Amino acid sequence: MRLILLWILNAVALLTVAYVLPWVQVTSFGVAMLAALVLGLINAVVRPLLLLLTLPVTVLTLGLFIFVLNGLMFWLAGSLIEGFTVSGFWPAVIGSLLYSVVSSVLASLLVPDRD
Repeated sequence: MRLILLWILNAVALLTVAYVLPWVQVTSFGVAMLAALVLGLINAVVRPLLLLLTLPVTVLTLGLFIFVLNGLMFWLAGSLIEGFTVSGFWPAVIGSLLYSVVSSVLASLLVPDRD
């Protein structure tokens, strides 16, 4: 049940990002649900591999390259889903940062697990 609630909250966070930033557009709540699912899958499958491959660059930039990777993942999801558009690289970086903040704030509102 908690996983479904987190999925819905991530979709709401994506709609919030689309409302705040003019460079990110989401056409409907269903598209936001699909985009939240795809973002979660990309972050679970592709992101760890990219973090490993770009470890030297990440170390040289003192971790700031992770923002670039997050933006690329956000931009990739925007290019894969019809109805979810991100208009460029820097808007994707800003959008991914705002998405992370809003998603974390909304997830902190849930009652913590007892296990």
